[in-house]
Amino acid sequence: MVMKAITITSTGLELVDKDVPEPGDGEIRVRVLRSGVNPTDWKRRSATEPGAVPNMDGAGLVDAVGPGVLSHNVGDRVWVMLAAHTGPHGTAAEFTIVPAAHAFPLPEPFPYDVGASLGVPAVTAHRALTVAEFGPKRLSPGALDGRTVLVAGGAGAVGHAAIQLARWAGATVVTTVSSPDKAELATAAGAHHVVDYKHGDAAAEIRAIAPDGVDVIVEVAAAQNGALNQAVAANHATIAIYANNGGDTAAFDIRPHMMINARIQFLILYTVGEEALQAAAEDIGAALRDGALPVGSEHGLPLHHFPLAETAAAHDAVEQGAVGKVLITLG
Repeated sequence: MVMKAITITSTGLELVDKDVPEPGDGEIRVRVLRSGVNPTDWKRRSATEPGAVPNMDGAGLVDAVGPGVLSHNVGDRVWVMLAAHTGPHGTAAEFTIVPAAHAFPLPEPFPYDVGASLGVPAVTAHRALTVAEFGPKRLSPGALDGRTVLVAGGAGAVGHAAIQLARWAGATVVTTVSSPDKAELATAAGAHHVVDYKHGDAAAEIRAIAPDGVDVIVEVAAAQNGALNQAVAANHATIAIYANNGGDTAAFDIRPHMMINARIQFLILYTVGEEALQAAAEDIGAALRDGALPVGSEHGLPLHHFPLAETAAAHDAVEQGAVGKVLITLG
C-alpha cells in the first residue's frame, strides 16, 4: 500500500509516494487527518536525515497496532506528540508510526483541529507551569490557586496553551503582547490581564496587578525580557524558558535574583523524560475533557489550514511568525 507523504530533501520539502509503514513492537499506525506545524519542525529540518517525514504533532484514527499493544484499538480517535522525534515517520503524511505511549484519546466531540494543536505547545506549557520549587508538579482545577502566572507572548501557540492551562488550574493569569490585535487573542484565550509591552511601563502595570510579584513566568524571549522578569518576579519565582526568540544569549543580574531565591529553569521536550511527558499528557487530557483547551479565533488561537502538498508553505508561514496555529489537513 502506498501513501502520500512529505519528505525532507537537501533543498527543502518534497511530496512523494511512500510505502505505508508497519508498526513495530509497542507502536501504532495512525491515519493522519490533521498535522500540526511548530517552530521546531522547520528548525530541525537541516539536522534531519534526508527522506524522513517531518512534523511532531497530529491527530487522526488508529489504523493498525503493533505486537504487544493493548492500549489502543483500530478506529480510536487520538492526538499524537513527538512523532518525528521518535522515528522517521512524522505526521506530514497520510499515515504515521508512533509509540503507543505517545498517542492519547481525542474523545468526541473534540475536533481533529484541537488534537493537532496540542502536542508540543500544550506539553511545553504544562512543563513550564510545573517546575516551580514548591509545585505543583501536576495540573488540575485548583492546583494553581493563589498563584500569579505571567505568560510572555500570550498570542503564540505555547502562550495560548499556557494561558488556558494556568486558568484551568486556578491561577491569576497575566500576559504580555505586542499589539492590540494580539491583546484581543490573549483575552479570548482566558488571560485575566493583558499588558502591551510596547506601550507604557509593563513592569509597573504588572506590579499593579501583582504587588508581591508573579510566581511563574512562562518565557519565550529571555534575551529580551530579562529586565522585565527581574522587575516583576516574586520571592521564589520560577522563570521557565522554553525558546530563544529574540536572541541566543541572555544576561541577568545575579544579586537581585539571588535575593528572591529565583529559579531559572530551561526546558525542552526531547530530553525532559518520559515521566514528565506522560504526566503532561494526562493533565492535558483532563483539561481537554473539561473543555478548557478550545482553539480558533474566538478562543484566541486562529487556525491556518494548508493541504499536504503545501507543507513547505505551512513551514514558511510558521517561520515567518504566523499568529495562531498552522495545520495541515489530510483525508
